[in-house]
Amino acid sequence: MIYIVRTLLHGFGIREIRDTRDAAEALDIIRHETVDIVFSDYEMDLLDGLEFTRMIRTAKDSRNRYVPIILLTAYTERSRICEARDAGVTEVCAKPVTAQQLWQKMSAVINHPRPFVKSKTYFGPDRRRRIKSSYRGPERRHANLEPLGEGEGYSARDSSGL
Repeated sequence: MIYIVRTLLHGFGIREIRDTRDAAEALDIIRHETVDIVFSDYEMDLLDGLEFTRMIRTAKDSRNRYVPIILLTAYTERSRICEARDAGVTEVCAKPVTAQQLWQKMSAVINHPRPFVKSKTYFGPDRRRRIKSSYRGPERRHANLEPLGEGEGYSARDSSGL
């Protein structure tokens, strides 16, 4: 899978690519270098892609907590996608990966980044994809949010209303 993704990225004109099959080495790279996008497989040795994502999002020494994470997986059941979303994955790309799919996912995280949300139990991109136009009640979430910083999203002051 690494070879396929690397080949596709080269085809897109991306030349500076760091890859590894070792999750610990990947975490070390992410902690110490500036990274633009992380591609992770769901199944890896030692850690799965979800635990890997949680470690990136919650590590105190991570320079890249806000980095877009694209998870590559053959597991496309709704429950698995929801688990990935709840772990802090930004986008999910179903295997077998095509150039068009990978380009669309990269385009989404670059051109339409979602704000980040921080609560007692979650840190990551806003999990909502669309606003329900049929909802007529108060906007509880917005009332409970405070800015995290320039371009970083919002933090929940009281996550009980989320």
